Amino acid sequence: MKFTVGSKVIYPAHGTAEVTGRATRVVDGKKVKYLELSVAAGDESWRGGALKVSVPEDRAEDLGVRPAISLEEVDDVLAVLAVRNVRVPTNWSRRFKNHQEKMKSGDIYECAEVVRNLALRDRQSSLSSAEKAMQIRARRILVSELSVSWNVTMEEAGDRVDKVLAED
Repeated sequence: MKFTVGSKVIYPAHGTAEVTGRATRVVDGKKVKYLELSVAAGDESWRGGALKVSVPEDRAEDLGVRPAISLEEVDDVLAVLAVRNVRVPTNWSRRFKNHQEKMKSGDIYECAEVVRNLALRDRQSSLSSAEKAMQIRARRILVSELSVSWNVTMEEAGDRVDKVLAED
């Protein structure tokens, strides 16, 4: 896949990023082309993003860099968010580890599961501080990708996600 400067991509475990440039570096005596990415800081300030990442261009796909999901896939993600009858481990450490694994996968559907599971749990009882932090991170990653797919602001995408999560 060819990534162009200025395009929005998804960088695993961080969410949406903008391709801000390309660079060539010498690594072990060989010239390697890198994509330079700027990860949004949560407020859509792409170029002022808090995280700058360089990814070897020829390995970008192997590392999980990909375009945002299609609108058809968005519907599937929203369906994941809408499921209410889910089984989640009651043991905190098992539940947390399970959610960590889902987040590490970089899969948007698994990220949506984490957002949904933690939102449901938050309704029933309060989340631990670690789970609350994970909920915020997972929601940011999910909302950032959906905002690109829908071509809306992160705030509007967040409102749409919250609406689905609020439905009974």
